[in-house]
Amino acid sequence: MTIQRLAPDVAAKIAAGEVVERPANAVKELIENSIDADATEIRVEIKEGGQRLLRVVDNGGGIPSGEIALALERHATSKVRQIEDLAHVLTFGFRGEALYSIAAVSQLTLSSRHRSEEFGAQLRAEGGQIVSQSRAGLPVGTIVNVEHLFYNVPARKKYLRQANAEAGQIRSIVQHAAIAHPNRRFSLVVDGRMVFQSTGSGDALEVLAKIYTLDEARQMIPIGKNKGDAFPIPAGDLSDEISFMDEVTYPSHQSPVTVSGYISLPTVTRANRSYIDIFVNRRPIADRNLAHAVVQAYHTFLPVGRYPLAVIFIEAPPEELDVNVHPRKSEVRFLQARQIFSDVQKVLRRAVVEHANVPGLALSHPQPILSPESGRTATVEPLWMARQSLPSSPIPEAEGQAEMELYLPPAPPVDLRSQPEAPQADEPQRNQPAAPHPMERKLPPLRVVGQVGAMYVVAEGPEGLYLIDQHAAHERIMYERFMAQRFGSGIPRQGLLEPLTLHVGDVRAGIVAEHLDELHAAGFEIDPFGGDTFLVRAMPAVLAEGDANRVLDDILQGMVHTRDLVGEELEAQLVKMVCKRASIKAGQVLSDLEMKELVRQLEECQSPRTCPHGRPTLIQLSANELEKAFKRI
Repeated sequence: MTIQRLAPDVAAKIAAGEVVERPANAVKELIENSIDADATEIRVEIKEGGQRLLRVVDNGGGIPSGEIALALERHATSKVRQIEDLAHVLTFGFRGEALYSIAAVSQLTLSSRHRSEEFGAQLRAEGGQIVSQSRAGLPVGTIVNVEHLFYNVPARKKYLRQANAEAGQIRSIVQHAAIAHPNRRFSLVVDGRMVFQSTGSGDALEVLAKIYTLDEARQMIPIGKNKGDAFPIPAGDLSDEISFMDEVTYPSHQSPVTVSGYISLPTVTRANRSYIDIFVNRRPIADRNLAHAVVQAYHTFLPVGRYPLAVIFIEAPPEELDVNVHPRKSEVRFLQARQIFSDVQKVLRRAVVEHANVPGLALSHPQPILSPESGRTATVEPLWMARQSLPSSPIPEAEGQAEMELYLPPAPPVDLRSQPEAPQADEPQRNQPAAPHPMERKLPPLRVVGQVGAMYVVAEGPEGLYLIDQHAAHERIMYERFMAQRFGSGIPRQGLLEPLTLHVGDVRAGIVAEHLDELHAAGFEIDPFGGDTFLVRAMPAVLAEGDANRVLDDILQGMVHTRDLVGEELEAQLVKMVCKRASIKAGQVLSDLEMKELVRQLEECQSPRTCPHGRPTLIQLSANELEKAFKRI
């Protein structure tokens, strides 16, 4: 095949794909143009997730009428003039590709009036080609209407998510801009309804309260130059409290950057790093090293698998970084990356240490729930509290079995219709064949010996010694029981006395709304309550004893990672998540009766040798291996 130059329209669409992958990318580019134009009010309106309509209105300086057509040409910009200017870029845009790329894949109307002119100008473009241009009466500022995004690129359009999921991405973009620029007023209207608005007061904490909750915003620690705003630093020598990488030292005056922002107290956590927002010169970036520095600042203060909320502002001289390393400008390259990593970690570590022991770290109160059998209010204690109340002396078998029900579900019900009829009392039974076991035995009969490290159950079998992972084994038991209930009588639910208000975040709101049926099938009753808020009215009964907010946060985060699954696959994945959170945990001491019941139910599972995620539930040390280890043979 001979080498040919691509047609201009084909090249334009390919180039647009590097900058505009989804509606949220277009919103980000247009908002940054508005900020560069010194706008103090920026309004974003979308319909059908930004695919049908995407409008950005600002009160910035506007575009001169003689240059409005030039603004749609590729590499036309007012930000740089020569290559040396890239080393001193202080604006968000500088390549001149945003409007060109958006116009290439949409039907775009650009209206603007420059502050020095009495009239504005308006032009319309389709697929990058200008079809009309006229004079227009407008207030000072710019209005960009983007309609039918990707109408001429069906290959890109078919990969877009549902409208509410795309709207969630756009809301996240607007909120990030509001955090980075609290002195500007941002508004977001989705399908005619205002879903977010900042005041433009200049208080970043006020914006955080709108994005998260007022209670969580009050538990944010100011760092750097924000420190004196609201939380005084306690006096006293901290040298005895700090022993992690010389955290007590702030960055030296020779550091090229300043670090400020807000981070959460150790009591406010999330299940992943996606709530760590990092801005370099107010530009949102993705940097795994800096996110790791934030996590390291909480060393020993957070449980495994929990991460803080953080908004980190890094101010650096433009010559100390390169912003021209990513098509969507979401990454930067630092000249002194190690120094900046150290600066961020030290500043945050000191703030965490100084505030780690503030009041408010007490365990949450037991959650009131509504008993489905009696309708009476009951108080569910956390599992560790229930275990502390157990008597230390041996208990009768009947009482032990009742206590067991707190931790292990009863054995799966046996289908009596498949069993042979019981012999009559007056029939001779010596020739009666033995009734078969309800299912083929998948494991040999095991005798429990004890527990090791509060993690593994030791059992003896005819073929040697078995070590059983108590968490993985319980996951397998609960998974098979849940799946049987799912396609039988249904998963038992526990109704909440008062609905739980759940803020899932903008990115996950669309995913939750899209999969409410699957969540219901997994035992949840969740209703939309506007924006990123949902009401939880019931949960699977096995989760009633846990921290509902944390459990749901973990499960919803798991949905984000399994978002490509649909239908029954997602339902099965949700059941796995529920089983994982409700299962016996590593580090949990079990009584003899509990260990015996765990082993008994594992023996009755169809696939007892692995947990639902494929991890082994037990390992075997044969008698021959033991004899070799002790050099008996």
